[in-house]
Amino acid sequence: MNLHAVLSLALALAAQAVQAEAVSGYRFLDESTRAMQDDDFENPGLVAVDRGSELFHELRDSEEYSCSSCHGQDRVKLDVRQIARYPVYDPNLGGLVTLQKRINYCWETSLDRFPLTPGHADLIALETYVRNRARGEKVDVRTDGEMAALLAKGEALYHARFGQLDLACQHCHVQHQGQMLRGQKLSQGQANGFPEYRLGQGRITSFQQRLTECFVSFRAEPFEAGSEEYDLLKLYVTARGNGLPIETPAVRF
Repeated sequence: MNLHAVLSLALALAAQAVQAEAVSGYRFLDESTRAMQDDDFENPGLVAVDRGSELFHELRDSEEYSCSSCHGQDRVKLDVRQIARYPVYDPNLGGLVTLQKRINYCWETSLDRFPLTPGHADLIALETYVRNRARGEKVDVRTDGEMAALLAKGEALYHARFGQLDLACQHCHVQHQGQMLRGQKLSQGQANGFPEYRLGQGRITSFQQRLTECFVSFRAEPFEAGSEEYDLLKLYVTARGNGLPIETPAVRF
C-alpha cells in the first residue's frame, strides 16, 4: 500500500471516529451563549418552563384532576430515566411515541381536554417543562427490539436528499460539522437540548419546528405536522446522541 493510500485510509478512519462521537451543540457555542444557557435567570427558555408549570398544575372549572394530580407537585413523581428514554415504542399507542405525543395523550384521555396540535405553544411548553425535569440525565433511547427497524427508517430519511438544493441532514451535520455557515458554526444537530430557545427566532422551538425550518432553508416541502416522518427523524437523531446530557431548554442560534 503506497503512502497516498495509507493517508486516505487514515483520514477516512479519523472521520468515522469523529462522526461516532456524540457531541452536544453546546460545545459549538461561544462563551456568552453558554453562560446564557447555564444561568436560569438569563436563559430565555425558562419562560417556557414557567408556562409549562402553570399548565401542569392548572385545575380548570369542574375538573377533578390536573397533571400534578398523577405526577406530583413540581413533577416530583416523574421518572427522569424514563423521560430520557423517549421516543419509546408503545404498541398500545400505535408504536413509536415521542414525549410530546405522550403528553398530548394524557392531556386528552386523563384530563378529558381537546388534544393540542403539534406546534401549539402550550404543548411545547408542557414538553419543555417535563423534559427540563430530567436536565442532566443522559439520553438513553432504545435501539434494539422493535426500535431497530424504526431506527433504520429514520436513518434512511436522515441521509435522503430533499428540495431544490438536493441536501440531506447528514450533509450539514456529519460532513460539514464544525464549519461555518452564514456566521454560524454547524453542529452535529443533536436533539439533547430540545425544546430549545433559538435566538434567531426569538422563541422556544420544538424538534419538529426546527426540522421544518431546515426543510424551508434548503427549499424542500416540509412533512405534515405530527407526521411519521418527523417522528422517525426525531428517533434517529435522538438515539444518535445517546449518552449526551439533556440540556432542555438549551439555547442555540
